[in-house]
Amino acid sequence: MASIVSDEDTDNRGSVWILDQKLDQPMEEEANRLRNMYKEKKYSALLILQLAFQSLGVVYGDLGTSPLYVFYNTFPDRIEDPEDVIGALSLIIYSLSLVPLIKYVFIVCRANDNGQGGTFALYSLLCRHANIMIIPNQDQTDEKLTTYSRSKFSEQSFAARTKRWLEENAFKKNALLVLVLIGSCMVIGDGILTPAISVLSAVGGINVGHSMISNDLVVLVAVVILVGLFSMQHYGTDRVGWLFAPIVFTWFILIGSIGIFNIWRYDSSVLKAFSPVYVYHYFKRGGRDSWTSLGGIMLSITGTEALFADLSHFPVSSIQIAFTVIVFPCLLFAYSGQAAYLLKNPNHVVGAFYHSIPESIYWPVFLVATAAAVVASQATISATFSLVKQALALGCFPRVKVIHTSKKFRHQIYIPDINWILMILCIAVTVGFRNQTQIGNASGTAVVIVMLVTTLLMTLIMILVWRCHWIIVLIFTGLSLVVECTYFSAVLLKVNQGGWVPLVIAAAFFIIMYVWHYGTTKRYEFEVHSKVSMAWILGLGPSLGLVRVPGIGLVYTELASGVPHIFSHFITNLPAIHSVLLFVCVKYLPVHMVPEDERFLVKRIGPKNFHMFRCVARYGYQDLHKKDHDFERKLFDSLWLFVQLESLMEGCSDSDLSSLVGEQTDQSGNILFNNNGNTYHSNVGSTLSSEDSIVLVNSSLHANNTIRSYSEASSQRETDELEFLTACRDVGVVHILGNTIVKARRDSVFYKKIAIDYIYAFLRKICRGNSVIFNVPHESLLNVGQILYV
Repeated sequence: MASIVSDEDTDNRGSVWILDQKLDQPMEEEANRLRNMYKEKKYSALLILQLAFQSLGVVYGDLGTSPLYVFYNTFPDRIEDPEDVIGALSLIIYSLSLVPLIKYVFIVCRANDNGQGGTFALYSLLCRHANIMIIPNQDQTDEKLTTYSRSKFSEQSFAARTKRWLEENAFKKNALLVLVLIGSCMVIGDGILTPAISVLSAVGGINVGHSMISNDLVVLVAVVILVGLFSMQHYGTDRVGWLFAPIVFTWFILIGSIGIFNIWRYDSSVLKAFSPVYVYHYFKRGGRDSWTSLGGIMLSITGTEALFADLSHFPVSSIQIAFTVIVFPCLLFAYSGQAAYLLKNPNHVVGAFYHSIPESIYWPVFLVATAAAVVASQATISATFSLVKQALALGCFPRVKVIHTSKKFRHQIYIPDINWILMILCIAVTVGFRNQTQIGNASGTAVVIVMLVTTLLMTLIMILVWRCHWIIVLIFTGLSLVVECTYFSAVLLKVNQGGWVPLVIAAAFFIIMYVWHYGTTKRYEFEVHSKVSMAWILGLGPSLGLVRVPGIGLVYTELASGVPHIFSHFITNLPAIHSVLLFVCVKYLPVHMVPEDERFLVKRIGPKNFHMFRCVARYGYQDLHKKDHDFERKLFDSLWLFVQLESLMEGCSDSDLSSLVGEQTDQSGNILFNNNGNTYHSNVGSTLSSEDSIVLVNSSLHANNTIRSYSEASSQRETDELEFLTACRDVGVVHILGNTIVKARRDSVFYKKIAIDYIYAFLRKICRGNSVIFNVPHESLLNVGQILYV
């Protein structure tokens, strides 16, 4: 008897397990149905050239304004030996050649995520090729997206071994996330420092040769320009973007022409700096002072990270053309011309750029320089907005308001909270330091750390995504680290001279981002472990133990499968529930965008008479789910379509439904299905399958009658359910959201309590609520409160 009871219990447990698996299984048939053919954009040669011109204004503004302050930051006191100018110029030439030209324009830019650049774009690319995301909310259906591209490799390859090494423990996944967050925080720091040094350096031309103008006035003018720059951000770059390319193009032509003129006028021997021998002589002659000056020379390659972060605006080929044809040669001429001038006028190192301008065109160049500095600042600010949006989508930043500023270009966004924080910090840096040297030291620290992070991420990209030979990976990583670690050692010597600023800024943003991600992860883990069993739901019966009132209830959850814990909390505390329940999960994936026709996946939960469904709305980190007034309509359209398809294919297995819908074949009359889902081909006649049996039709007349009656019955059931759903929607839709308070357990360590109970709680209090994110009307909102101890 005991044995029989045990067998029955085992069978019961098996049935419960099967039910739970049916509830939690990935929605593969819906994913197959929604998959379409992805086609890359093709650009004509003329359009490539046009985009190359436009990229000057968006991508190269920061890099192009570096000649305003590089030589001054390299020699902040004075030039001891004219040969030092040749050595510094040689370092600038090879820095521009190795880092922006070879590394970024021709290598790193190829590592874009479907045209998206930046630190988080690299991280999302890695997440698709290895299971390294901390929040495991992905399943196989997500891999069927047309934008979810990834490489495949042999299990015995070096890439497979690297993948297993990354996935084997949580520490390595967490370390990689920390690395990404550090790089991202440094980009935000650069977004604060670049406007300060660019505008201050450009406006500094006022008092060159006019000593009666005080530095206080220069700082005041710079602050006014910065306030105006940040105040105009809500208009977006689309309104004034058409001006950017001509301004920066004019700027490059001017600095290149002035450089050529100065080389001809002052000293053409400066061109010997193209020989790397002078780099060796520079370090041998100057020793520690020459090594320290690398912090100023490194400013010649600032803007390189902004180049990569703003990659989404243009195809890679246009960026490569713009850099090699215009930017690179003009910068080389500009720096060489300044060096030729300084060889003859070593005492004019302060404001060297403005001193080297011919007097007849001084003020026009000054105006163009100021405009170019504003454009350069705009590029880094836009890159910061883009990065925060990516971090927000991947669960690494508190929910903030994101506004699209252009109907034509969805990547052009404006984040008010971040904008004002950047403005306040930028003005504080400008007023606090009041000179270019210390701001330059701070900017150099931020830039070199971002470059180191990019190098380490690119190493993994080359292994997992590109599947390069380990020798090629070693050469790239080794050369990059040699150059960047050399610069890093130099900026470390200037930490007490302003280099501490980006470290403090980055530390503050890192704490915010990491604590938010940690709290989000813990909350998701709690939801996964406490989700409701399907057996419990079925045990309540179709009424769920409550009164089912007319209407549709949208229950928002972070779970892409299963019934959330908040639902059980809801039905055990209220006497009634809606006739139709739809569990809605808004999920962000490590892809740049999800095509609109692949956005929603719908699945029925439990038997039909329960009227319960689950819908997963999928977004990429460049998609914006904000005040989507059509969201509810699209949601119900997807539900209606699912009911129609389900009724049409009723009786077929899930795989048959996927095959018939995906391939749209008309061969169902020649396929026989058994109750195990196996298929047999037959030429005898048509068959109809049900859940338990097969009806084999030998006569075509009999088949037509049977199919007609079956179709009519199926159509009637479809009509009845659609009418029921429509009636419920007309009665009203209620949005049910969880108002969750997360607290640390009493036995938690003190730093966890500080992170969860204070920092995370404060961030959740000041950030936007789910009801605002989902644009839920207050009259249709129902909050369900609960406390989670993690």
